[in-house]
Amino acid sequence: MRQIAEFVTVLSCALFNGAAVYITLVEHPARMQCGVEIAATEFVPSYRRATVMQATCAAVGLVSSLTAWLAGAGFSWLIAGVLLGLVIPFTLIAILPINKRLLSPTLDRRSAEAERLLARWAKLHAVRSMLSGLALLLLLYLVILHEAA
Repeated sequence: MRQIAEFVTVLSCALFNGAAVYITLVEHPARMQCGVEIAATEFVPSYRRATVMQATCAAVGLVSSLTAWLAGAGFSWLIAGVLLGLVIPFTLIAILPINKRLLSPTLDRRSAEAERLLARWAKLHAVRSMLSGLALLLLLYLVILHEAA
């Protein structure tokens, strides 16, 4: 049970981090190069697709790290899961209000407000990439350390 939980934790974290880093370094900058109106328009379907995947990966990673810890893995497994899990409240508190405004049909997608929201969103999303990256680095260290032991 413990090994399965550890595997699921690493897999969930790696998937989340890969998606977050891709969005931060590739997708969002590319959409912004198309201009504010196109970027704000493209944000809507991209957000809807990414939300399901990333929310699932973060929640599964957190729960599986807790399961691994309860099954005898070291406390560091729980810490890594909590680092990954922190993206959930961070998203709900810091990013969700921006998401709601960007998804609003009343937003003028050519406006300075839309550009400001997209720029703010990018900075906050980078935090998600960093949190999940730290979690993944810790998990990889734990996997390598465990293999060496």
